[in-house]
Amino acid sequence: MCGRTSCHLPRDVLTRACAYQDRRGQQRLPEWRDPDKYCPSYNKSPQSNSPVLLSRLHFVKDADSSERIIAPMRWGLVPSWFKESDPSKLQFNTTNCRNDTIMEKRSFKSGSIGAADSPENWGKVWDNWRLLTMAGIFDCWEPPEGGDVLYSYTIITVDSCKGLSDIHHRMPAILDGEEAVSKWLDFGKVSTQEALKLIHPTENITFHAVSSVVNNSRNNTPECLAPVDLVVKKELKASGSSQRMLQWLATKSPKKEDSKTPQKEESDVPQWSSQFLQKSPLPTKRGTAGLLEQWLKREKEEEPVAKRPYSQ
Repeated sequence: MCGRTSCHLPRDVLTRACAYQDRRGQQRLPEWRDPDKYCPSYNKSPQSNSPVLLSRLHFVKDADSSERIIAPMRWGLVPSWFKESDPSKLQFNTTNCRNDTIMEKRSFKSGSIGAADSPENWGKVWDNWRLLTMAGIFDCWEPPEGGDVLYSYTIITVDSCKGLSDIHHRMPAILDGEEAVSKWLDFGKVSTQEALKLIHPTENITFHAVSSVVNNSRNNTPECLAPVDLVVKKELKASGSSQRMLQWLATKSPKKEDSKTPQKEESDVPQWSSQFLQKSPLPTKRGTAGLLEQWLKREKEEEPVAKRPYSQ
């Protein structure tokens, strides 16, 4: 059910937002793995890279499991046992995984956290809010023909809380607070069964509707996160041809005659003309019938020589 996230913070800001205390109580910042693969975005979709927070022990042998690393990973888990050479050929959706089947499916194994900007506070300075931390699991896949390994992850979902149940029956498993985050990541000290107790619905969230702009993953602007009622509707601009048509209609369309407009003089009015029709002092009858009658009369009185019958 979780198909969009947002993490548009610059890398250094995101690092400070993920500050933590290690097992000795020292304040620390997580290290980065492959930092160049991190691309801030207001609109992250499946198969894109997102920052994942996890224990340093996954990458460094004998490291303190309370130490943390941020690693950009592909959203949509590709299990290590997948034998095809192209991850896109995976026949099932691993964008999310249900909490009630997580232990039954062999696709999922290691703990991680997907970090996202808190959607209700995306415009604030980072030290006035905390990241929305969603529980997930990751895996490492090696292409069968060799090449770069691929780290990927999936977001765990649970039954929706009361506030979200009218929108969807599932919601991301949110780790609420630093203690929950520490326990989920510290697999060296916390058992799997103990960590799974942290996975449950939470009401400690706020949310708002966003516009359909977010449906297109190519859209990457703050408008993807803005509440619907705050999105300014852009006025549609007429194209060049439409503007010309509007101008034509404004100048050429018929208008009611202005009473102040002077009437045309009689000389300006077009008159019928013909070699057989001459002006008559008699008043002209109106209509085509009157004109025809006059024409016939003149034709009879002044018949042209060319039309008279030949006689010797």
